[in-house]
Amino acid sequence: MSGMLRIVLVDDHTLFRKGLAELLEREGAVSVAAITGDPDEVPRLLRLHRPDVLLLDLNLGGSDGISVMQDLRNAGVSLPVLILTVSEAEEDMARALRAGANGYLLKSMEPDEVLDAIARAARGETVVAPTMTAKLVKLLDNKDSNAVPLLETLTQREREILAHLARGESNKAIARQLDISYDTVKLHVRHILAKLNLSSRVEAAVFAVEHRLAPGLEIRRD
Repeated sequence: MSGMLRIVLVDDHTLFRKGLAELLEREGAVSVAAITGDPDEVPRLLRLHRPDVLLLDLNLGGSDGISVMQDLRNAGVSLPVLILTVSEAEEDMARALRAGANGYLLKSMEPDEVLDAIARAARGETVVAPTMTAKLVKLLDNKDSNAVPLLETLTQREREILAHLARGESNKAIARQLDISYDTVKLHVRHILAKLNLSSRVEAAVFAVEHRLAPGLEIRRD
């Protein structure tokens, strides 16, 4: 993707959202189209500014960022949403990814890491804060201990696509490389998630790396 990415930042802490907006724009890679602490403002701001990515705090005072995201998804809004939070709880990350978040970022991350996550989300990838990767692996381990039998349910094409997911590739990129249609890739991804009892692309990517189907995410166990 070329050109400067436009983002909308939603966080109920005034100093944090203003400070982060200034840091991100100082790097020159993104344009912060709007910032707000009011979740009710989000639909209007998205219609007005048409951003490439939405950065959404998990806890918005009396509201919940995941509920805001689910309302957007139910309304047909498909732009990438990155949850930005202080919470390192496994259950919060799992809830966000299952609800359709394109990433789970921590407020302790460096600005350049957040910028990289924004760029990757805009390309259709799913991003998890590096310190959360091991926790995601733990979630997967707890979710299903019968990985090998599940893998055997995949067709050769599904295994091939799963390997591409492990490298963080978008559906469009996979379609180009395999010379198949975008809709066909989407269908295969849905089948992969269903067969492996997973809820998101990032879970599928970690699953693939864990079972050595392809190099991809760096799995940290510290």
